[in-house]
Amino acid sequence: MSIAENLHRIEQTLAGTNARLVAVTKTHPVALLQEAYDAGSRLFGENRAQEMAAKQPQLPADVQWHLIGQLQTNKVKYIASFVHTVQSVDSLKLMLEMEKQAAKHDRVIEGLLQFQIADEDTKTGLTLPEAEEILGSEEYRALRHVRLTGVMGIATNTDDEDQVRREFRQLRGYFDKLRALYFADEPAFREVSMGMSADYPLAVREGSTLVRVGSAIFGRR
Repeated sequence: MSIAENLHRIEQTLAGTNARLVAVTKTHPVALLQEAYDAGSRLFGENRAQEMAAKQPQLPADVQWHLIGQLQTNKVKYIASFVHTVQSVDSLKLMLEMEKQAAKHDRVIEGLLQFQIADEDTKTGLTLPEAEEILGSEEYRALRHVRLTGVMGIATNTDDEDQVRREFRQLRGYFDKLRALYFADEPAFREVSMGMSADYPLAVREGSTLVRVGSAIFGRR
């Protein structure tokens, strides 16, 4: 199937839900991104800041760029002028650098707190106490150019649907708790980014608002 057909099929499965599709474009050439754009895709997810920075000028200005991989503080400067959302916020140190770089461009970068929900050492992210420590800090409250809009997590890569569902429910529970305690008056805090090519239908059923799908759109790399 073509990229356009794949996108249309996935969008049909999301119809009637609260979930939007982030097309994961990492390692794919700009020509394929343009195909996805021409088929209606506007949210693109990249793993690496420098790859995103190289592709961004070659695509239309209304693409909403999401950084979904781990972001080192020394790489924030490459994307600060245009990135819409950093889905992988995992430290106060990273947020402070995002603040510094976004301020230079007089803009606000949105961010999702990434949580460790998988039963795998290779997956990274915050614990709930670590997130609450950040949200309770004076440094966080002083941020003016970073806006947290939700949470993100990656489930264990397993065929055990019950385990994956539990992990998604855990992330949704973190979101609900943080929203009630820290963001009750902030309607912008509304995103739960979970679900990828293999498990996004489960994620949508558990309340995902952003699914990150690559291989089911572009094929295997």
